[in-house]
Amino acid sequence: MKSVKEQLELIKRGTEEILVEKELIEKLETGKPLRVKAGFDPTAPDLHLGHTVLVNKLKQFQDLGHEVLFLIGDFTAMIGDPTGKSATRPPLSKEDIIKNAETYKEQVFKILDPAKTTVVFNSEWMDKMSAADLIKLAGTTTVARMLERNDFGDRYSSNTPIAIHEFLYPLVQGYDSVAMDADIELGGTDQKFNLLMGRTLQGHYGKPQQCTLTMPILEGLDGVQKMSKSLNNYIGIKDLPNDMFGKIMSVSDELMWRYYELLSYETMAVINDYKKSVTSGENPKNIKIKLALELITRFHSAEDAQTALKDFETRFSKNAIPDDMPEFDFATPMPLANVLKEAGLVASTSDGHRMTKQGAVKLNGNKLTDSRAMVEAGKKQVYQVGKRKFARISIG
Repeated sequence: MKSVKEQLELIKRGTEEILVEKELIEKLETGKPLRVKAGFDPTAPDLHLGHTVLVNKLKQFQDLGHEVLFLIGDFTAMIGDPTGKSATRPPLSKEDIIKNAETYKEQVFKILDPAKTTVVFNSEWMDKMSAADLIKLAGTTTVARMLERNDFGDRYSSNTPIAIHEFLYPLVQGYDSVAMDADIELGGTDQKFNLLMGRTLQGHYGKPQQCTLTMPILEGLDGVQKMSKSLNNYIGIKDLPNDMFGKIMSVSDELMWRYYELLSYETMAVINDYKKSVTSGENPKNIKIKLALELITRFHSAEDAQTALKDFETRFSKNAIPDDMPEFDFATPMPLANVLKEAGLVASTSDGHRMTKQGAVKLNGNKLTDSRAMVEAGKKQVYQVGKRKFARISIG
């Protein structure tokens, strides 16, 4: 195991806040493997690179010789995490939770070593709790304390309903740390209240209190809002290699360094050398290609990464139309914006109107200008949106 100084240097990379750092140092000085917990509610089947910021930090702890506890919140998912929400979230069905949980395990083991990872479900202990036990747990905190959370406080001030079961979420997440004897819990900056609840409840139950480590929220491709599928600014772990490559290359030069710090396995010394080379005149595109190759290799394979690079160079460096693209046959004529949406080239018809207006839509390499024009029956033709989205489409 590395020295405490070396461990702390790696642990602090990209970390937003450690509470309490002095306590963490004391835990590391014992020389014992620490139990490091991070929880994920299986609310959707696919993870994106924003989710892997936490998983990468778990891997760092794993590489340092600590015990990683990957908690799947199948019980908490049925409550619905109210963090950052302006309204009560609808609960998920048990069937959806189980299905999503299986895909989570498949995806995180592209990063974590399954032989050194303990996967746990919080239903293991929460299902055994009686109604009386849950009431006792609820009695450990006050409504005033809950309203200290910004999202609860804001909703209360604006007379937006807060369901009673939502108050249970941070309590159950906190109790997970009690049940798991966690030494450290990781979470996003938006999870700080819930993480500290774990410390509070561990103290209440007479157990050593965990340290909490918060990680920043990764910005999406727009460089402004957090990475999110609903905002269509994400890079999915299960994205096809070519799509992943194109998305990474679309990241701004400035945001690239943020992605390197939070997503790359390269050392900070290597990353700083990359920065110096760019300052000295090297094209940032070359450094971005290195990041794309690293991430695609991690989630797919080295061969897929090289193939994606060749496709990218063919498609963009030579401005050529690729051979490989999805194909669609639509039965009836429809406006151009609808065709683009149905083929998955845009997120919505309004997006189709916008992209056409911006001159980003082409047919067989020729720019289209009327998004409301009817696309009549005809043979397969190549439609393009932006620099990296293509589809062969026929009507009728």
